[in-house]
Amino acid sequence: MSWNTFGRVLRFTTWGESHGPALGAVVDGCPPGLRLSEADIQPFLDARKPGTSRFTTQRREADEVRILSGTFEGQTTGTPISLMIENTDQRSKDYGEVAKAYRPGHADYAYDAKYGLRDYRGGGRSSARETAARVAAGAVARLVIPEVTITAWVSAIGGDAVDPANFDAAEIGRNPFFCPDPVAAARWEGLVDAARKDGSSLGALVECVATGVPAGWGAPLYAKLDADLAAGMMGINAVKGVEIGEGMAAAALRGEDNADPMRPGVDGVEFTANHAGGIAGGIATGQPVVVRVAFKPTSSILIPQDTITRDGEATQLATKGRHDPCVGIRGVPVVEAMMALVLADHKLLHRAQMG
Repeated sequence: MSWNTFGRVLRFTTWGESHGPALGAVVDGCPPGLRLSEADIQPFLDARKPGTSRFTTQRREADEVRILSGTFEGQTTGTPISLMIENTDQRSKDYGEVAKAYRPGHADYAYDAKYGLRDYRGGGRSSARETAARVAAGAVARLVIPEVTITAWVSAIGGDAVDPANFDAAEIGRNPFFCPDPVAAARWEGLVDAARKDGSSLGALVECVATGVPAGWGAPLYAKLDADLAAGMMGINAVKGVEIGEGMAAAALRGEDNADPMRPGVDGVEFTANHAGGIAGGIATGQPVVVRVAFKPTSSILIPQDTITRDGEATQLATKGRHDPCVGIRGVPVVEAMMALVLADHKLLHRAQMG
């Protein structure tokens, strides 16, 4: 399988399958001399790992990371950093029926059409289990951009959105939904519980904001900062839409309403709006970089769906096993990781050209 690598200067390659012995990432291009240990990576993996509440899959994985290369005496050496996370709680027997028929909404049929074979145990590389490796790589990327603060949260589940008037960043870590609105979080308990008990699932919106990004990162055409962010976010399993700034809503605005007026400020230019999401012409403006990511409902559900077998015969399939009733919840640390990886890559690209 090709195209397992992302980035230009700071590049990472993920490897491994959902039900293999382990998975991980190789991060190349990281500058030397940065302090790095497993303890710098583990908190981000802990935020993403399964089994933390009844609102996520009950697969139990410690997701403990090991650094196999690229550091010496607690510092990065400038050589490839190899990260490994063992799989310890696979239940491949749950996928016996999946070996014979394609799960609707999954990549089963598409993988078979491309490769002529597939790892049906949890979907192999198409499983969201792969995102653990991205989160580990993203923790390394954060060390490259200490001037940037990245915060993501779930802004809607099943079409039920947070109230901006209730937004409290401190609430994000206090509930199992990464929700900044405690009133919405209370509603979502019932929503997700109902979907789980019905054997179904829900979609979610995740919003991510990066502050402290200097003006100038990015490029005008083929390495646009927003294009790379869109590519990075769309590469996350189950993501079906990405917006930068106003996103789709910009198409309904007049020019004067979508503009970001400027005026002289104490430290230079001061913007009075941020409809562009901190990026203009593919280059950061110095404003917060704002990205919204849409996760589809988890395709693995207990409700029987029409499908076909590998032999082309009509059948129905209900997916057994342990699955997230809303995969977007655990998507929050993954979105943050991809934001960090793209921004770190663009910082190094900017430094390479501009000195």
